[in-house]
Amino acid sequence: MKKPKWVVQKEQGQKADEKATVWLFGLHAVRDALMNPGRVKLRLIVTLNAQNKLQEAIAESGIEPEQVDPRKFNAPLDPGSVHQGAALEVKPLDWGRLADVAIGDEAPRLILLDRVTDPHNVGAILRSAEVLGASAVIGTRHHSAPETGALAKTASGALERQPYLRVRNLADTMIELKNMGYLVLGLDGEAEQTIEAAVEGVIDRPVALVLGAEGPGLREKTKETCDALVRIDASEGFGSLNVSNAAALALYASQARKGAKTE
Repeated sequence: MKKPKWVVQKEQGQKADEKATVWLFGLHAVRDALMNPGRVKLRLIVTLNAQNKLQEAIAESGIEPEQVDPRKFNAPLDPGSVHQGAALEVKPLDWGRLADVAIGDEAPRLILLDRVTDPHNVGAILRSAEVLGASAVIGTRHHSAPETGALAKTASGALERQPYLRVRNLADTMIELKNMGYLVLGLDGEAEQTIEAAVEGVIDRPVALVLGAEGPGLREKTKETCDALVRIDASEGFGSLNVSNAAALALYASQARKGAKTE
């Protein structure tokens, strides 16, 4: 029997994922990847100066570096990449299933991204998520930033520690989170309710904060699937925030009252 087209496409996608590799670059991103036991490391290209700076991490990883002349740095990176003399080929990280990361000791917080494609924004969001204790950042397999060297460099090491999942369907994931007890809040500058007001009285409940791309914001289907639309409490007449700044403020606002209650 001939396989349905969707089955063939799924199998082809799985094979492509198995073969996929990522080139990380920059001293911070490469160092943290070298020291991450969960990373599959394939090839390290360094200048002598970078090798000296990464000496401890290289020793811990056990990988054999390829030392090159700075003028002949041959790693397959995009032109203009600020590699600082270090590039590491790796396999993408596998953080498991949604249920594996949507947990926490107390009132977990998640960031969901609706078509946020800029790797610099996603990298900055991962960095904020790590600092502010989010359990995971979740995007979509299509129309979201994949794991890349640019994303890793902006995340400044957070990519190695902060779970970043890419799911097939964002609305289905939001419904799954609701069934797990999450309060799903979509950020919308026109919303009447603030984040603080939405979580007041339910501060011990897990919260998923959904942010859209700059400009178009959340899609209609995403808005309809949220439990509520909320805004960041800010001064009137302020300019719009970029999505990475909005994510950091939203995470802080969603847990600020928790700290106030326990003092």
